[in-house]
Amino acid sequence: MRKEAARYLRCPHCSGTVTMAGNTLRCAEGHSFDMAKQGYVNLLRGAAKFSADTAEMVAARSDFLAAGHYAPIAESLAALARETAPASGDAGCVVDIGGGTGYYHARVMSELPDAEGILLDISKFAARRAARAHPRISAVVADAWDRLPFGDGAASVVLNVFAPRNPAELRRILRPDGVLLVVTPQPGHLRELVDALGLLRVDEQKDERLADRFAAHFTETARTATRGTMTLDHQTLPQLVRMGPNAWHQLDGQLEERIARLPEPCEVTLTVTLTAYRPPT
Repeated sequence: MRKEAARYLRCPHCSGTVTMAGNTLRCAEGHSFDMAKQGYVNLLRGAAKFSADTAEMVAARSDFLAAGHYAPIAESLAALARETAPASGDAGCVVDIGGGTGYYHARVMSELPDAEGILLDISKFAARRAARAHPRISAVVADAWDRLPFGDGAASVVLNVFAPRNPAELRRILRPDGVLLVVTPQPGHLRELVDALGLLRVDEQKDERLADRFAAHFTETARTATRGTMTLDHQTLPQLVRMGPNAWHQLDGQLEERIARLPEPCEVTLTVTLTAYRPPT
């Protein structure tokens, strides 16, 4: 956790400002939060509403992303951040909600050299890796469905990549000239694997439902798509399945059996939507 990041954070219990002394965040009411030895701070307020990614899920995601299979998404997101970030003198804070290991966040930070970064994830295993993802990223354990531990208008850019979305809270933490960048899978994403491996399907109306949820809080200002084909071997396919929500829906032993029936290498579709939102004027 960087001392420079503390000014954007708020106490999860009383919403007061916090300061950092040594390895501890503390508010005026006396609530304190020690930095873990791995570099992140836990600001969870009570029990989380959903299960956090396990160490195995996070490791699978780290290995899959490090191999570059989702690099086109990271590059498109970084380019969109560069184009849409506020042009004012204060680069502010780039907040990544449900940012996992920091893979996408780190790429965006490389395009915004004057910005501070704070990544939020409910998994302590993800936060451990995110704390090392980039020199200007601070990692926080918190629940994306709860009140976010940021001040009003704290963020100049908010990232949301395959992650939970609470539009009212995202709007609250985004400053008036800021931008929210959302990445969502299109219905054809991973289509070659959905039936073969029993993966969760992407709702055909996902983009429309997202637009409806955000309409009361944001104005859509840009939308683009990133598409490609990934060539994956039988060692990589389990990483893809186990790095996200599909991991919770696999039966022991069946995944390997199903993968063995697929060609090797396997050509798999990558197709996602990147959408930019701004607060209404």
